[in-house]
Amino acid sequence: MMTAVPTLLLLPLLLALAGAQCPAPADLKNTDGTKICAQLYTDDSPYYAQCCGGKVLQVQPGTDVPYVPLGWNDKISSLVVAPRCELNVWSKTGKNGYSRKFSSGVVYRLQEIKKGLFGDWDNSISAYYCKCN
Repeated sequence: MMTAVPTLLLLPLLLALAGAQCPAPADLKNTDGTKICAQLYTDDSPYYAQCCGGKVLQVQPGTDVPYVPLGWNDKISSLVVAPRCELNVWSKTGKNGYSRKFSSGVVYRLQEIKKGLFGDWDNSISAYYCKCN
C-alpha cells in the first residue's frame, strides 16, 4: 500500500528543482530570531522566481565593509534588504566609485539598476554598509 507524501514535505524539494527564490524582506532573521540587515546573492535569472541563487552572504545590522570578503568582489547579482534597514553600496573598494542606497525590498536582478550613464549594478558591488532602525 502506498502512502501519500504530505505536500509540505514536497515544497522544499519543488522549490529546489524550480531554482532559487528570494526570501521576503521580513523573513531575514538569524536562527536566534534577530534581524539580518540584508542578504546578497551571486546569481540571478531572467525569471524572478529563480533569482537569489548561488552563494549567500548575510549582512548583519551595523556591518561596515569597505572591502568585500574574498570571492565576493564584483560577484553580487541579487539582494534582499530587511524592513527598516538600508544597504549602502559602492562600486570600488574602500567605499569609492559610484554609490547607491537600497531600502527594504527585493532586487531580483541588479542588472536592472542603472549605475552611471551606461553601466548597471550587476557584479559591481565592492564595498557596503548596512544599518537598521
